[in-house]
Amino acid sequence: MRQKSILLVSNYYPPERGAAPNRIHIMAQALQKAGYRVQVVCPLPNYPTGTVYAAFKGKVYSKTMENDIEVHRLWLWPSKSTSKLVRLLSMLSFSFSLKWFFLLKRIPSQVIVQYSPVFVGFTAVWWCWLLRKKTILNVSDLWPLAGLEMGILQKGWYYTLLEKMERFCYRKSHLILGQSEEILSHIVKQGFQSRRFLYRNLPAFAPPSVNETPKKLPIKIVYAGLLGMAQGLSKILAAIELPPHVEIHIYGDGPDAETLAQPKNVQVIYNGAVSRETLHQEITKYDLAFIPLINRIYGSVPSKIFEFTRLGLPVLYMAGGEGGALVSENKLGWVVPVQNFDALQQFLKQLTLEQVEAFPKQEIQQRAIAAFDFERQFSLFLKELETL
Repeated sequence: MRQKSILLVSNYYPPERGAAPNRIHIMAQALQKAGYRVQVVCPLPNYPTGTVYAAFKGKVYSKTMENDIEVHRLWLWPSKSTSKLVRLLSMLSFSFSLKWFFLLKRIPSQVIVQYSPVFVGFTAVWWCWLLRKKTILNVSDLWPLAGLEMGILQKGWYYTLLEKMERFCYRKSHLILGQSEEILSHIVKQGFQSRRFLYRNLPAFAPPSVNETPKKLPIKIVYAGLLGMAQGLSKILAAIELPPHVEIHIYGDGPDAETLAQPKNVQVIYNGAVSRETLHQEITKYDLAFIPLINRIYGSVPSKIFEFTRLGLPVLYMAGGEGGALVSENKLGWVVPVQNFDALQQFLKQLTLEQVEAFPKQEIQQRAIAAFDFERQFSLFLKELETL
């Protein structure tokens, strides 16, 4: 029997760190284990530092076999600039390389496209349509709407162009994966009846054993992940005053890292960026995890909910939307309204050891494992894939 082949197109992939590369890597591994011959095409690794990693500097193209997955890494002009023009040129550079990949390589009949950034997703969907490939669009964020809600974009000709590209991607896709019910609802409201599947960004790692230790002051809260504009961690910390019995420990990298690396408050401890494996070992020593967004982003459900609770950490959620309902309904921690700094201040001021102990780590982990089952979700996804 001939082995099925599939290509994954993504703007992010390990050794890059964070939710974006992790979700594509997890999907690629699961497809490979399910018997697919898996190829991944992505840029030379540069996220979130904005510079190509040392091992890949000077390369225009790299092809490697990594755990039986064929990874093609293409040239781009990397940048983490806040300039809209510079960021656009960076995205276009990878889109340019992607065009040549589709023209020069033999493309499998099925292609999974990570939609964001818009230009990258549009380029991949365009060539899939032109070459008559079956396109599976993986939508984790609703761009350009997310950019508008974060204040990165404004309505005008450029925003209209991005909307037209978004609609083209929906129209030409044979199956659309949405990480939230809000995303799938948005697509229906746009007038598209493409096949849709709820595919949350669930982790697939084996849950570690959780050991409860006696709680003591100070209460240690951890933030781990991208330090970007959407998260707005430095702005949030500047808007509140930490009470004496609370510490915030930060892991990660990104545009906000330089500010957070020089905190004005000794109760804010910046630990830099570490590997995911190291983070999983370190994070369990904290009392709870903080999951913020500076603005409500329609359709967004931070994957940190699934990862941190699988490790046994209760979460303090301040990102709005569907994620808050998941935290509340599954009794995984506390929810503070997004952008409500007064509510956050009051919560931290009144937070006690007894409140933390009301969410035992073992119970949090058991609830997360029951509610967020990657294997069950992926099995249903495979059935959808096989009927395309």
